[in-house]
Amino acid sequence: MFDGLQEIFFTLRQNKLRTLLTAFGVFWGVFMLILLLGFGRGMQNGVLNEFGSDVLDFIIVFPGDTSVAYHGMGLGRRIQLDQRDIEAISRQIRGIRLLSAETVLGSGTITYQGKNSNADIRGIPDEYFKIKEDVPFNFGRRLDPLDIGEIRKIAVIGTTVAERLFPKDVNPVGKDIRVKDVVMKVAGVFYDRSNQGRNSERVFIPDTSYRKIFGGGERIDAIWLRPERGADGFELETKVVELTKRRHGVAPEDKRGINSFNMALPARNINGLFIGIKVFIWFVGLGTLTAGIVGISNIMIITVKERTREIGIRKALGATPFTIVSTLLLESTLVTGIAGYVGLVLGVGLLELISFGLRSAGAKLPYFLNPEVNFQIAVTALALLVGVGILAGLAPALRAAKITPTEAMRAQ
Repeated sequence: MFDGLQEIFFTLRQNKLRTLLTAFGVFWGVFMLILLLGFGRGMQNGVLNEFGSDVLDFIIVFPGDTSVAYHGMGLGRRIQLDQRDIEAISRQIRGIRLLSAETVLGSGTITYQGKNSNADIRGIPDEYFKIKEDVPFNFGRRLDPLDIGEIRKIAVIGTTVAERLFPKDVNPVGKDIRVKDVVMKVAGVFYDRSNQGRNSERVFIPDTSYRKIFGGGERIDAIWLRPERGADGFELETKVVELTKRRHGVAPEDKRGINSFNMALPARNINGLFIGIKVFIWFVGLGTLTAGIVGISNIMIITVKERTREIGIRKALGATPFTIVSTLLLESTLVTGIAGYVGLVLGVGLLELISFGLRSAGAKLPYFLNPEVNFQIAVTALALLVGVGILAGLAPALRAAKITPTEAMRAQ
């Protein structure tokens, strides 16, 4: 084995330029594939970051103004949802995992020790943050059933509100703030990066406390829900909208009386887009790799032709076809493996360097975040490359094994 390696290295040294160019073709193919995969992942991270802190299957149903006259009622009628809609949906429609109302008070002043901040004030039940389960709480906790049942005067505030009211070294949890001149205790601080971070300018209080303090009766402004796992979210959305339209006398064809938004639709479109991007990246990357593999195959053909006399002499001295084939295949494997590994290491290193540079500079590129490559995919690509490199050298090696000593002696 050691003698075989010495022979291979001697042959490679005798043809330095040819070996270097062949290895560079393989190196460049792997290097570009890793970069393409990394930048594709960076784009995907950036686009998904624009979705914010929301899960990707929630549905919102909210009222509007009717645009179609129906059952003797004119158009332009303002629809108002209420708690009875929540009860009807929960009772009549199956396939709902989580269901929550949301009531919007609007902009109001939040005060703490002489500091003020405007915030969007909303009343919610405890299910609300179960639906928005991906919203992180930097301090404290979410609202819970006891807050709702005991009509507690507590609030959870967004990080933007907290930064305006409290010094950096102060934990807001447990502090008393004034929400439109009503004293409430801070239970938690959340960060919702949706809507470019503007959703962190909100203050949420228990819906029971909201109705007792600010009134409004059973009125709600939006219905949030998530389907059960495996349920068709689009079918569920249609059923909820149809039921709500019937309850409020809205024409079935009216697109404005009852509105809805299903997060699964843009998520599905984005996923489809990235599938297309990944296919394109692999097509380009594998095309580049193929060029390197073809180079290896051509070099092996030339090598066999140049060493025809040597191969014939070795066979005359007793070398078996397996020995000849294995020697030539080992040569192509070494060139492919070493060049591919170097391309892999440098590609991953460059991606890490770019990612580190962006984080250090605090740069926030639109739709581009944390370029990276999946380690398993990278290793699989390298293994695939080595395997294909072996196959590329197989045909010339088998041809060399068939050379007879007589034919070899006639070779020029």
